[in-house]
Amino acid sequence: MGRRFDHLGDVETFIAVVEQGSLTAAAVVLATTPSVISRAIVRLENRLGTQLLRRTTRRQGLTDAGRVYLEHARSAFALVDDAERSIQGEGEELSGRVRLSVPTTYGHYRLPAVLQRYAQRYPKVAIELNIANRNVDLVAEGYDLAIRLGQLPDSGLVARKLEDAALCVVASPAYLQRAGVPRTLQDLSAHRCLPFEMPSTGRIAQWQFRDEQRDIDWTPDSLLRVSEDVLGVVSLAEHGAGVCQTYDFIVADRLQRGTLVEVLPQLRGRSRPFSLIYAPHRRLSAASRALIDLLAGQE
Repeated sequence: MGRRFDHLGDVETFIAVVEQGSLTAAAVVLATTPSVISRAIVRLENRLGTQLLRRTTRRQGLTDAGRVYLEHARSAFALVDDAERSIQGEGEELSGRVRLSVPTTYGHYRLPAVLQRYAQRYPKVAIELNIANRNVDLVAEGYDLAIRLGQLPDSGLVARKLEDAALCVVASPAYLQRAGVPRTLQDLSAHRCLPFEMPSTGRIAQWQFRDEQRDIDWTPDSLLRVSEDVLGVVSLAEHGAGVCQTYDFIVADRLQRGTLVEVLPQLRGRSRPFSLIYAPHRRLSAASRALIDLLAGQE
């Protein structure tokens, strides 16, 4: 009887190419040459009778068949990982790798303490952390988990809410001394607001207020707007450039030190959700599940 799965090395090569983004990068990771990588992909495609990758001069894009095969291949290797861990005994330390993508707000202000606890508890697990204000494609880009802000569309992904982050409006003492303190939302229209341009739409993110029981969504107008890095509005506000809306957890230390001052506190009360997401049909590794539990506060 012949070996049924003697092509698994080619499957691992295919996954490496997708995760690294090119044949050359995958060759570096696997300590081989691009030509060897290319032959492995061709063998796998010939075996399956379909094209998995669209070749370009710089990157390798997945075909529809490639996306499906990638998801199932990753799930299969995760099952093998789980099988090995199950016979090594419960006392065996977790190992492996977790790839996580988070927005800048969470990556700088919420995640570091969690990852430090995780590293102390599971020192053999490697974490690959992407901090960016864009929504990655979990399957195509090879991420195990992602944290996203706001109301999530019905994408078929599993979502677990981590928190509802409270919003506040702040400015520096120097700016308020120069421009005056806004007392009402109408006053705010005359101030130098620091809006953020949403990377997904190119539109200005609305500021959210609650006036007694009434929710208000207000679009700031300004000669200065920030794109890509939402933390830029906080830095600008701290240096006296104007007024911004942000999350309590970002400016708590600055408010305590007095480098920023909250304005319009009577209009606070709104929040935005942060959620942890992952693909429902992909079998998560034990390392990923342990990180989920820690992020969700269950450990």
